[in-house]
Amino acid sequence: MIIDRPLDRQIWRLAGPAFLTLAAEPLYLLVDTAVVGRLGGTALASLAVAATILLTTTGVMIFLTFGTAATVARTRGAGQHQYAAEQSVQAAWLAVGCGIVAAAMLAVTAPTLVGWLGPTGPDAAAVAAGALTYLRIGLLGVPAVCITMAVTGALRGHLDARTPLLITVAANVVNLAVEIPLVLGLGWGLAGSAIGTVAVQSGAAAAYLVVLARRHGRLAGRTRPDRTLLSDHVVVGRDLFVRTLALRASFLALTALAARKGATALAAYQVALQWWILLTFVLDGLEAAAQSLIGTALGASDSALARRTAHRVLFWSAALGALLGVATIALRTPIAELFTDDAAITALVTASLVWVGVAQPLNGLASSLDGVLVGARDQRFLAIAMVGSLAVLAACGAAVAWSSTGLWGVWLTVVVFIASRVAVLTPRLNTVLASA
Repeated sequence: MIIDRPLDRQIWRLAGPAFLTLAAEPLYLLVDTAVVGRLGGTALASLAVAATILLTTTGVMIFLTFGTAATVARTRGAGQHQYAAEQSVQAAWLAVGCGIVAAAMLAVTAPTLVGWLGPTGPDAAAVAAGALTYLRIGLLGVPAVCITMAVTGALRGHLDARTPLLITVAANVVNLAVEIPLVLGLGWGLAGSAIGTVAVQSGAAAAYLVVLARRHGRLAGRTRPDRTLLSDHVVVGRDLFVRTLALRASFLALTALAARKGATALAAYQVALQWWILLTFVLDGLEAAAQSLIGTALGASDSALARRTAHRVLFWSAALGALLGVATIALRTPIAELFTDDAAITALVTASLVWVGVAQPLNGLASSLDGVLVGARDQRFLAIAMVGSLAVLAACGAAVAWSSTGLWGVWLTVVVFIASRVAVLTPRLNTVLASA
């Protein structure tokens, strides 16, 4: 492949900062986990339940970032700078609406959700009470997280990955500084942890809105909610929402499949899955770069640049996936021992990490193929394709569930699922770019 250093630099200038920005919400909860862990096992279990619910809620809102980045980049690439500014502002309004609706739904369903996810046994009532305390405070930060996602997408559409990175780093530093005195100093426990996180999330959202207003608010002719402009975001967001929902359903099904293999297998799967998620965040930085750069190129009607960018992003995704995979396999034993000292679980985690490592080149390709097609505004096909891959997973998972395979059968299902995504999206990529 021909080396294209200027294009490579542009790709990595967006991909590097995007990694930490995409991980903003998990990083907030990671800090919460580290601080709340000092309060004991019951408090930590409560946080685990509440964090799962909050992460799932904000996770399905990722269309606010991806859809906005692609839409703004394409418009900006076409030279329609005022329209791009207006779309950036409308994305923020959509985020406010989505955040309020999501928070309201959580307020109503919180007891039911905690009941589904909470443990049984003598500590069940205490865990549930703590989870509800954290969740009822934490849901107040959901609109702020949605605003952060949308404005991050808008800035990325303007090829600015530096500002989201700076705000993310500052917010996480402040979060740690606030958490410790509230939780451990004042003794507010889980409530203090939730209050601190919501305050920092709100501060970060305010910072994003200030940046948006200063850079693009003056250029935008329409700053109030506009039905026509909002409808474009809603159409893109609807399809990406279906795509994300199908993806998350896939991993929920895989967790249920692992549970059928026994408690030890489930514990090992969860540990290996957390490592998979960490690697995916790294690879998603290239997906984010693809969305913005492909959108900009196609907006400028430069199909040759779009094709060249797509090929470079896919090359780097496969290469980075291979590097991460080799590192995972080489370090599988210390990685496993970092999470558990149970010999049976460690052995299964070590074996699982081999599967994780082998699958990373495919995982990188699947992620970046998503990014390229989002940039090309082919989100309807992405939604259909993800539902199709979910069906493939269900068929493979059913065979594994009723067979005598061990945990390796679950990981085989993961590989088949990821491979099905690459197999479907690759021909589509060629078709879309050929017709661009």
